[in-house]
Amino acid sequence: MGQDTTRGFAAVNAAADAIRARSASVEKSAAGTNEAGKRRAAMMNLFGMKRVVIGDGERGLLYRDRRFERVLAPGVTWLWSSSVDLRVADVTRPEYDGKDGDMLVERLGAALERDFVLADIGTDEVGLLSKNGKLEDVLAPGSRKLYWKGPVSIGVQRLPLDEGLELEPAVAKRLRQVGVLDRYAVSTTVPQESAGLLFVDGKLLRVLQPGAYAFWNFQKNVSVELIELRLQSLEVSGQELLTRDKVSLRVNLSATIRVSDPVAARTKVAKVIDYLYRELQFGLRRSVGLKTLDELLADKAAMDGEIFAYVAGRVLALGVELLGVGVKDLILPGEMKEILNSVVQAEKAAQANVIRRREEANATRSLLNTARLIEESPTLLRLKELEALEKVTEKIDKLMVFGGLDGVLKQLVTLRPAAP
Repeated sequence: MGQDTTRGFAAVNAAADAIRARSASVEKSAAGTNEAGKRRAAMMNLFGMKRVVIGDGERGLLYRDRRFERVLAPGVTWLWSSSVDLRVADVTRPEYDGKDGDMLVERLGAALERDFVLADIGTDEVGLLSKNGKLEDVLAPGSRKLYWKGPVSIGVQRLPLDEGLELEPAVAKRLRQVGVLDRYAVSTTVPQESAGLLFVDGKLLRVLQPGAYAFWNFQKNVSVELIELRLQSLEVSGQELLTRDKVSLRVNLSATIRVSDPVAARTKVAKVIDYLYRELQFGLRRSVGLKTLDELLADKAAMDGEIFAYVAGRVLALGVELLGVGVKDLILPGEMKEILNSVVQAEKAAQANVIRRREEANATRSLLNTARLIEESPTLLRLKELEALEKVTEKIDKLMVFGGLDGVLKQLVTLRPAAP
């Protein structure tokens, strides 16, 4: 039956050729007039044929009795109109959007490459689709698509996923330009002074240095976590504590830290900052609870050193370096603050009284020594008289002297002799 069908098609084509030849002779005899075209069309219609024109940017899919027959190239074709279905495709849009793509692959066989590009991507591969030499899209693993060969040059590059998930920088840049990168890949940028941890299906795969990265997100769960490597400040505020002598305090503590091993900080403890916060709390409670209020107020620096020594060794194995600890505030309750102020005022008043008594004793001792010297030296006594006279005269506007200088010295100031 297949041979009969082939012979029938051959007879039809032979008849069509004869008609075309006869039409050509008719056209020549008509000297290019419209009558030639009308006669030719009339003759074709007489034999039950129709004229089909395929443009340069088109291809035709010919179906006969609902079965695919062949692909029509650009040009004019005469077809028997009975039982024929023609579908014209725009090859300037190379993606074949028909539902019978697999059927075309099977029916055309080796002749498929003449009109189509077949992109058959394996399940462990990813395809890069290029148009006119420029990357335009990504083909997911296991996809199978047909593209027309025509004015748009189609290229398909297959990349095995088992050789690595990371995209080349040029590929990632182009996919970002066309707006499809985030659809098929996980992209991230690791800032300076930071580290990135790449996890694939929950397993740490590698540490990423500063830079831009993109990883295929097919068949695997890919994620990237950023770890800050710069200095960080951690505040432990509002801690209500009791000293050894049962005094209630509210303490604020500040610590400076830096992550030295991002892998250990991420894998050895769930939340390293929360763990460090609790250790600082424990160290602060331990230091405050072993001292009285007076000891704390006298030497806060010692408390800083004790907390640092307690915490630093516990967090170093977790990839965190403790660089410094400092107590910012020691806040007393209102009543205790008033009592402490009263104590301080009393202490300062007592110290001031002691200093005043000591200075009075020193002054009295100095006067006693002066009196002894005056008693032993009349000349020194006379000098003291003159000093007293000088102080008196400084407060007088006018001074009238009678009897000369000798009278002033002898009569103005007279020391009463000592009683017998």
